Amino acid sequence: MKGFGKSDIGRIRSINEDSFYVSDKPVGKLPNLYIIADGMGGYKGGEVASSSAIKYFCEFAEGYVGEDETLDIIIEGVKYANSCIINDAMRDEDRLGGMGTTFTALVIENNRLYIAHVGDSRLYVADENFIRQVTSDHSFVMELVRAGRISPEQARNHPKKNYLTRALGVDREMLVDGIIYSIENRYVIMCSDGLTNMLTDSEIGDCLSLDADNVTKVERLIDEANRKGGSDNITVILIDNREDE
Repeated sequence: MKGFGKSDIGRIRSINEDSFYVSDKPVGKLPNLYIIADGMGGYKGGEVASSSAIKYFCEFAEGYVGEDETLDIIIEGVKYANSCIINDAMRDEDRLGGMGTTFTALVIENNRLYIAHVGDSRLYVADENFIRQVTSDHSFVMELVRAGRISPEQARNHPKKNYLTRALGVDREMLVDGIIYSIENRYVIMCSDGLTNMLTDSEIGDCLSLDADNVTKVERLIDEANRKGGSDNITVILIDNREDE
């Protein structure tokens, strides 16, 4: 199992508020760790929120000495990171007040994905023939989609598509989605909405089906998002969980 990540500022933004973390090796008691965090656009400390959330999560994971299951550990890590960035914002209100970030953390163990998720960054599983979104977007427009008030196609161009209903840095009592998903011999892709706002799921799948190495596939995804406008920062992690040939 190998992961590769890359982040790009895109073509419009003046600063990259995305952060990511890739470790194929153990982090504390976790056998591996992959994280995507997208700082909330329009807030002064978005880039601080995303990088700090990852730092605090890793701090929690590296120091964890309890006996909880993997999913419980990563959920508690997200809650710890949330409290820490809220405290940072309170200590430096002028510079960091209102900062927030999405956060999706993944551990892969025994062909299972253990996911802790907040916000609208996404995690997919895929192979050369299909792609499936595993996480749910915590956004205003996806609430409308789930309620049947608009279609997924309408959601792509909705004026409020970037309004989050859940993020780190907003509420100390934040709800974290905990997901366990079985997987064998497939790719896992994690990405910020800078990718999914530009490319459809099928277009993402097409890039994964290229006869190329995984670094090239990640770079092609970012290039395609930029070619279509690059309206936001673009971050992609691709994890190859296929059996070695």
